[in-house]
Amino acid sequence: MRSLFQSLKKILPQNPTSKPNEQVITEKYINKKLADNLSILKDAFGKTDDILYRDFEFLNQKPYKVFICYLDGIVNEDYINVNILKPLMEPNSSPQHFNESNLLTLIRNRILHTADIQELKMIDQVIDSVLTGKTVLFIDGFDSALAMSTQGFETRNVSEPATESSVRGSREGFNEVLKVNTALIRRKINNHQLKFENIKLGKQTKTSIRIGYIEGIANEKVVEEVRTRLHRINVDSIMESGYVEQFIEDNPFSIFPSVGNSEKPDKVASKLLEGRVAILCDGTPFVLTVPFLFIEGLQVGEDYYSRPYLSSIIRLLRLLALFISVAATPFYVALTTYHQEMVPSLLLATMAAGEERVPFPIFIETLLMEITFQLLREAGVRMPRPVGSAISIVGALVIGEGAVQAGLVSSAMVIGIAITGIAGFVVPAFNDAVILSRILLLILGGSFGLYGILMGFMIILGHLCSLRSFGTPYLTPQAPIIWSEWKDSIIRLPIWLFHSRPQSITWENSKRSGFGNKPRIPKKDESEGET
Repeated sequence: MRSLFQSLKKILPQNPTSKPNEQVITEKYINKKLADNLSILKDAFGKTDDILYRDFEFLNQKPYKVFICYLDGIVNEDYINVNILKPLMEPNSSPQHFNESNLLTLIRNRILHTADIQELKMIDQVIDSVLTGKTVLFIDGFDSALAMSTQGFETRNVSEPATESSVRGSREGFNEVLKVNTALIRRKINNHQLKFENIKLGKQTKTSIRIGYIEGIANEKVVEEVRTRLHRINVDSIMESGYVEQFIEDNPFSIFPSVGNSEKPDKVASKLLEGRVAILCDGTPFVLTVPFLFIEGLQVGEDYYSRPYLSSIIRLLRLLALFISVAATPFYVALTTYHQEMVPSLLLATMAAGEERVPFPIFIETLLMEITFQLLREAGVRMPRPVGSAISIVGALVIGEGAVQAGLVSSAMVIGIAITGIAGFVVPAFNDAVILSRILLLILGGSFGLYGILMGFMIILGHLCSLRSFGTPYLTPQAPIIWSEWKDSIIRLPIWLFHSRPQSITWENSKRSGFGNKPRIPKKDESEGET
């Protein structure tokens, strides 16, 4: 047994000595030798031409060899020349104030003209700083480096968002730069309790993610749950906030969205003030908000900028449009196939005359028209804007009219598909859910008539009642019923009646404002007192 153990000991690799282990550990730290640091960085970045190195001498009581490292294309080189290179090559401070012990500190505090300077100890920190647009300064003989914010890449200007246009209200929209989006929210909420936390996601992309919430209003359990779900993400890349949404939603197999998104700073700010949590992702103008409730899909920012009467009516119209977009064509198929007695005789005769020349059953005809409509819609979205609008016009006029004249579809079916499509555009937040729900009801209606549609609605409603978004029931305040939140639900009451935030979201600290905000004519005594 001992001989076997000795033979195995000769074959198996021996434990590494202390020196190699120490060498591996020390390579993670910045070395005092400038040449070693330069070699480590070049090995880490590999053969690439957009990582630039600039070596020069800093003149003190004795010359110090230094070099800077930065990523070409995402830094402002004029800023580097004026605020980093020039002060170091022509120091303004007297040389006798410098010595080995405080040289790095004095360079940081008295020579460099940059607002954000960080002292780094690890090579990994240097690599991350360079890749995010910072310039890193190395000095020979020091085991620390200075990272300075010098980002200066081209960005898209703040403009009106294309997906959420408004008649009244702010025209500002987020862009693809994280710090710009944060600043837009800060402009709306001038409150020191507004907090932002940074997270890096993606092993390869290392995308910057920022959590935003108002301390004291947002529920800490929800904030902690957001942190937990984000830290649980372990993927190579995060290219857009849609990646994050799919990793943190409560019900990944549901067709209904449980995470909201918006391009408008005023909309995100109002949700933060209600106690929600925002998730900002670098590289995209879409900001996520949680919890997200079903009723939010029927609300827009303009509802709060105008008087409540028309806003309430329009909300009811949006709810009606949602129902029409889901159930219009399934009801048409069910009535014409199984329940002709429920259709008025004159209308039934007109529909029968239109269907007389069509060679397909109504169910197949509806499916073909649904597919055609989705193809036209996708073509209009993906093509360049001038061509896309032309395709929509050609599809609506030429193809529709030609299909009716050729006898492939009936005119009533074209009208029904058009109404369904227009109604679906009214509630874009539920676009995916509307299309899939309509297909489900269409299959059930074509198979079992109105009984199948009723069964489909029961399945959808039961599914909606089972959904939650970060602990909040999806159908709140309708299920469960919270009467205090009905004032801003299907209808909107005057804003001066909003005395509390949504209790279902904040769970506590829901008091928003006191009573007495109702507009009124001042009494005689009050007016005299003011004068």
